[in-house]
Amino acid sequence: MLGIADIIPGDFRGCLSVTKEGAVIARISQGYADLANQVPNKANTRFGTASAGKAFVAVGIMQLIEQGKLRFDSTIGELLDLDLKQIDPQITVEQLLNHTSGIPDYFDESVMDEYEELWVDYPNYRVRESADLLPLFIDKPMMYPRGAKFQYNNTGFVVLGLIIEKIAGVMPFDSYLKEHVFGPGGMPDTGYFELDRLPARCANAYIFDENRSEYYTNIYSVDVKGTGAGGAFTTIPDVENFWTALLGGRLIAPEMVQKMISIQSQSEDDKDFYGYGIWLAKGNDGRLLPFFQGSDPGISFISSYDVTKKLCVTIVSNYGDNVWRLWRKIQNECA
Repeated sequence: MLGIADIIPGDFRGCLSVTKEGAVIARISQGYADLANQVPNKANTRFGTASAGKAFVAVGIMQLIEQGKLRFDSTIGELLDLDLKQIDPQITVEQLLNHTSGIPDYFDESVMDEYEELWVDYPNYRVRESADLLPLFIDKPMMYPRGAKFQYNNTGFVVLGLIIEKIAGVMPFDSYLKEHVFGPGGMPDTGYFELDRLPARCANAYIFDENRSEYYTNIYSVDVKGTGAGGAFTTIPDVENFWTALLGGRLIAPEMVQKMISIQSQSEDDKDFYGYGIWLAKGNDGRLLPFFQGSDPGISFISSYDVTKKLCVTIVSNYGDNVWRLWRKIQNECA
């Protein structure tokens, strides 16, 4: 076997970690968290992770289901005090969790190319809580009848964040996750931070300007603070601790974990498989490899855990590097 370091491109910017049975095989940091001041990325650097936060929200929802405060078949009409307009009030929590709700998506990746397009008429600095995204979807019609098919949907997880807030009372969804997921999960460096108030050790995320041949940060390209759809900052060690806590039954019961990492929906071409907040890659032997991922301007992230091999691979880039290609190389190398 080649060393993992031998297959990492020299121009990769970010952090990568591979562990097996909890022991670190490789942990590599390259590039700068602050490019102008040449502050290097480190293993304890906090990176933005885009949609990866959906896994955390899913755990929060499933905790509430375990506590009897919510059901998989609870509907948004009965849970939220909102004028849903054209949105079907019979959409269930489960349909939000597995992307089969048909709820109008404020960022429909099938028709929009760039997340930055959202902020042309609605400044990103207005988005400091999940409810701030309501104007971007509340007046739109359903995309398709609820339950009709799988289609990845950001709005669904924004609504799940709103549901957490409704059940938790005055507690914002990210405060709930800090107390009930990040704390018990051994994730002290994980949280939802405002881009204009970032705490220590947070990496800037960089986008390359082709016209000026220079990098600029993504502070005007993404929500100023993450929502139920994503936007958490975290570190490599925190992500590894999350997997350990989740699969060890410390966050939700083992039977709920099994639901989360089993196929709950799939694309019509049978190429994409989804649990609850977790993607599933199907191997040639039919085994399922759970992973969660995220992509925003300047951000790319993937983390997987092979339950059979006890192999965890986590890669994040704050320059939007192709972490998926690198992840596949490592999976092949560790096969």
